[in-house]
Amino acid sequence: VQLQASGGGLVQAGGSLRLSCAVSGLNFGRYYMAWFRQAPGKEREFVAAISWRGGITYYADSVKGRSTISRDYAGNTVYLQMNGLKPEDTAVYYCAARGVAYSSSPYDYDNWGQGTQVTVSS
Repeated sequence: VQLQASGGGLVQAGGSLRLSCAVSGLNFGRYYMAWFRQAPGKEREFVAAISWRGGITYYADSVKGRSTISRDYAGNTVYLQMNGLKPEDTAVYYCAARGVAYSSSPYDYDNWGQGTQVTVSS
């Protein structure tokens, strides 16, 4: 199983980024996909998740209204579009897959990507 995250970078406050996570080695259409983030010295926290068929999405309050999670079944890729970025969004962002059901706890996910750094300057 491989989850390859990309799309991070340095952006000014108010800017946008689109993160991508290419998935291989599992039945993509049967997994909930999620994004988490971890800032230095802090625990990994939930950002967003999307259901198997993409019809249900979940967001942390901190990003709700500013971010959109989506998935492309043809390309086995999950995306996180982030707008109105704030300095507090600075973190390493990870994608994760879970086959059973939705969860916002990182401890419930067995499949992780390597992370992509997002840095938002003020």
